[in-house]
Amino acid sequence: MWLVKIVETVFGLDFSFLGIKPISAEGLPGILLFHFIHGDWHHLFANTVPILVLGASLYYFYRPIANKILLILMFSTGLITWCMARDGVHIGASGFVYGLTFFLMLSGFIRRDRKLIIISLIVVFLYGSLVWGLYPKYAIENNISWEGHLAGFVMGIVLAIYFKKEGPQREEYIWEDEDDDNDSDDDNDTNDDKPYWDVPEPDKDELTVVYRFRKK
Repeated sequence: MWLVKIVETVFGLDFSFLGIKPISAEGLPGILLFHFIHGDWHHLFANTVPILVLGASLYYFYRPIANKILLILMFSTGLITWCMARDGVHIGASGFVYGLTFFLMLSGFIRRDRKLIIISLIVVFLYGSLVWGLYPKYAIENNISWEGHLAGFVMGIVLAIYFKKEGPQREEYIWEDEDDDNDSDDDNDTNDDKPYWDVPEPDKDELTVVYRFRKK
């Protein structure tokens, strides 16, 4: 994104013609390219910070599926925008930002992992106000592509649900299955099997510390 804007500025170029032009063959390249094109430096700055924050969170906490999420969001938000957006040229990575935001926001609650829920709450705190960008009247008044935002919003939720079984999962602690383990141990004990720990009789005159190791 920065390289594109630097080239535009240095050489006096304008790559906005490579943005999305809905329902037209001319606008097909924009499905992938519109993320990298921004109207001005303010537009670029506005998308850079959340992409750094949300992208770092995605790759740190969801590393096994991060590449899938990144690529699917980039393509799907562009395709949906191309299919449903109003006439005009749509540029900028804000739809991608919305996709990352709502994926991270919802995924932690779906997985019910405490660490990921904390990340979801932080994302809600930092970027919860993005919901205003989904409101067509507000977006149109501010020359914002609410269709791109909506595409990111929808795909972020869809991907959070679809990939809920992949990547990090809720930690299961041993005491959650302790009763089941005890039952299975009792069922498996036979005359041929000795217990996996032997507790010596404690000496009444000495302090005895007994360590018990649970078999997985």
